[in-house]
Amino acid sequence: MKNIIQTILKILARLVLLRYRPDIIGITGSVGKSSTKEAVFVVLKHQFNVRRNEKNYNNELGLPLAIIGKESPNKSVFGWLGVFLKALSLILIGSRKYPKILVLEMGADKPGDIGYLLKIIPKKLLRIGIVTAIGASHLEFFKSIDNVLKEKKQLLSGVRDDGWAIINQDDERSGQLKERINSKILTYGLDEKADARAIEKRFSEDKGINFKLMYKGSFVPIHLSDALGEHQIYAALAGAAVGISYHLNLVAISESLKNYKSLPGRMKRIPGIKQTTIIDDSYNSSPSACKRALETLARLASRGRKFAVLGDMLELGGYTEEAHREIGRLVAKLGIDQLITIGEAAKDIATSALRAGMDKQDIFKFSASEEAGKFIQERLEHGDLILIKGSQGMRLEKITKEIMAEPLKAKKLLVRQSEQWLKR
Repeated sequence: MKNIIQTILKILARLVLLRYRPDIIGITGSVGKSSTKEAVFVVLKHQFNVRRNEKNYNNELGLPLAIIGKESPNKSVFGWLGVFLKALSLILIGSRKYPKILVLEMGADKPGDIGYLLKIIPKKLLRIGIVTAIGASHLEFFKSIDNVLKEKKQLLSGVRDDGWAIINQDDERSGQLKERINSKILTYGLDEKADARAIEKRFSEDKGINFKLMYKGSFVPIHLSDALGEHQIYAALAGAAVGISYHLNLVAISESLKNYKSLPGRMKRIPGIKQTTIIDDSYNSSPSACKRALETLARLASRGRKFAVLGDMLELGGYTEEAHREIGRLVAKLGIDQLITIGEAAKDIATSALRAGMDKQDIFKFSASEEAGKFIQERLEHGDLILIKGSQGMRLEKITKEIMAEPLKAKKLLVRQSEQWLKR
């Protein structure tokens, strides 16, 4: 049944695109896709009729739904019929309100995923391709980071010749990404070689991030009030690069980025019980994303202790054990006060942190998030700062919900709060 729905969606979504011919901005990478998508949308939305895919609609079902403009009806047969009718209406009757630009996050869990999604999008419509970063993710299926690179690079190769490949200059594989690209290239990052560059960056737990955006000798201040990690700077820079490619001036880009807000589960700052602060990064995890989150935790000032609550990083195949050990060594090196691990693989984080010099009394291991949540609730003290991060399958948003000051706001602030997710 799923294959039939998937095939119909693929055909209908492509026909919708051929009817309206919007600019497509495709975004992929091992980390930071959703934040980048949000920043691009924020930069463009006051100037153009633009739509981005909601939630995690970035796969063979979600991407066509984003193009058609419908939510997933899950297992409802009538719901799917409604989706097909909406697509047919767009194709046969038409709509003057259809977006001029679609910002589409494109996920890749296994080889072939990007190729499949690109078959939905006619090449002449793919105006911009963005690759955020290449790292160790889904190695259970890709086997090596080189294979991840090959998969993600397909997006840049698919950009039309007069379009733009927007690349993170700071990524160590950026040079390989630039090879054999026919479109124009625009880079972003902290490196002085980047076209759109961030300088003089400052971080604050309560005031967010400030930096200056430089492009061709000009600069403007950028303020991201609802953001914490350095990766949010990269998202904002990618958004700025897209704005530049559309000839928006830097002042307009700076004004737009004031409206950028971090998404639920992505380094989201949430008030906790006992006047603590939670950094909720429970949407998903990978080695590079976990390292960035820990470095942010270490960088921020805190009135109390710093907790790292870390769950398993899944789908890493043969790299699983070493990846978790690397994280454990980093926790100890950064001087995190308390380490709490959840899951079987995450036990290697605890073991490695202990071997790297962290005090045994500050390390705790749990099998499930529910059990850990109650323990953390009792252990927290006034002013503590708590990072919560793990792969989607670990469901660490349950811990965030357990210790947030206003759990009634969970549906608004946390990931996976739909009825379908809450039943699991």
